[in-house]
Amino acid sequence: MTTTTAAPERGSAGATGVEERIGWSVNGWPVAIGSLIGVLAGAGLVALAILVLSVNVPLIVVGVLVAVVSLIALAGLVLVEPGQARVLQLLQGSYTGTLRQDGLRWINPLNTREAISTRIRNHDTGKAKVNDADGNPIEISAIVVWQVRDTARATFDVDDFEEFVAVQTESAVRHIASSYPYDADAASISLRQNADEITSKLSEEVAERVRSAGVEVIESRINQLAYAPEIAQAMLRRQQAGAVIAAREQIVHGAVGMVATALERLEQEHTVALDEERKAAMVSNLLVVLCGDQSAQPIVNTGTLYQ
Repeated sequence: MTTTTAAPERGSAGATGVEERIGWSVNGWPVAIGSLIGVLAGAGLVALAILVLSVNVPLIVVGVLVAVVSLIALAGLVLVEPGQARVLQLLQGSYTGTLRQDGLRWINPLNTREAISTRIRNHDTGKAKVNDADGNPIEISAIVVWQVRDTARATFDVDDFEEFVAVQTESAVRHIASSYPYDADAASISLRQNADEITSKLSEEVAERVRSAGVEVIESRINQLAYAPEIAQAMLRRQQAGAVIAAREQIVHGAVGMVATALERLEQEHTVALDEERKAAMVSNLLVVLCGDQSAQPIVNTGTLYQ
């Protein structure tokens, strides 16, 4: 009978199951001063035993032991800079904790200490060519602001957390770009018209992808978005045609309202009595004047209304 081990679920403690915890340390300045005094004292005892006491072996042994212990103690000193953490491992083996308190600290000399920056960083994905949801090639790039939150997972769950963030960010940008059209009507979400919604979705997807590396996404935004050069001119003409159609629709809507108002006032104020044929002619003339691209050239009628 064989048994299988289930893989850890996404969003759990990570591949190794290690989460950051505070590493043991004490103020390093007293240890540093004491160790330096010990090294000098040991060297002084050895010199005294050799030069004054005619090679006093027990005193030499004591001096050597004091100097060696002091040197070992000095090996436990570690300097933690602001915006930096130190991941501690016992003899390159088990994880023993993380130092985040800046200053000179003293730890177990047998611990190794790996420096990891906890400062805020940004990553520019660079310009990438992707097909949007409509199949049109577009060029897109994004900037992601991120920070290491769990140094243990950043160290032990991935080989290189910086490269991991870069690859996962670019993958998320491509996925978002291919999920939505570049341009659409007001009822649909598009990359160009709904920048806030797209940015929010991008932040959520990037955060989900890099969480396993102990990284927190602070902000993400699209800094470049355009059609690919091979279709840019065609899409520009299409956008211009759409703008012209929308403008024409608005002009016609306004002109029809103005003509209706003119006819209504003429009838109410009994300015002139028009039959249906003359009303149709008046409507036609007004629409030509109001909807034309150029100024109308009037023709003066010197005869009767029906000539």
